[in-house]
Amino acid sequence: MLEARGLTKSYGRTRALTGVSLQLAEGEILAVTGPSGSGKSTLLHCLAGIVRPESGEVVLDGRRIDTLAEAELTRLRRESFGVVFQFGELVPELTAAENVALPMLFNRHGRQEAMNAAADMLARLEVSDCADQRPGELSGGQLQRVAVARALVTGPRVVFADEPTGALDTLGGEQVMSALLGAARAGGTAVVLVTHDNRVAAYADREIALRDGAVLTGISQ
Repeated sequence: MLEARGLTKSYGRTRALTGVSLQLAEGEILAVTGPSGSGKSTLLHCLAGIVRPESGEVVLDGRRIDTLAEAELTRLRRESFGVVFQFGELVPELTAAENVALPMLFNRHGRQEAMNAAADMLARLEVSDCADQRPGELSGGQLQRVAVARALVTGPRVVFADEPTGALDTLGGEQVMSALLGAARAGGTAVVLVTHDNRVAAYADREIALRDGAVLTGISQ
């Protein structure tokens, strides 16, 4: 479904990616591991259309997406992708339910439809009691579950999760991972999971490791 072909990317003199290739199947959970600075987040951002690679290709369903015009790429990200960041990145002025509803509102769904979908997703992730609270009133684990709900509410093809448990303790991380992957599998959504934690990577169907911007372990099918 999603494929990277020979991706390269540099920041100044630092080579973040040096010809990385991978494939992601429909509904697959893929872990991308490696130490800090290995290129994990850069790879995720290239796959998600947030950053354009200097060379190589990103292909979704046979269609190259890294060369799309910005407006078309933005629409693709809104409709087909969801993103979970390490610290949630919720809008502090909005309630949890309003944060989850945002992607649907951006996609021009009616407010009531968006809020109903947000309530359903918060219930699936067992944080319905947080619906009317703002991010500053939530625990780290609650924040991340709300962020997961926001990423999944539109029924995306792929969710990109960048160190989603990095700011949580072990129990909170396990709860968030179970919620993320359970909801993703229920909806047939594929997940690209960036992590340096072997316990988190163990949740995935498959793992690749990066070091110095290159695939270290190769691609197992």
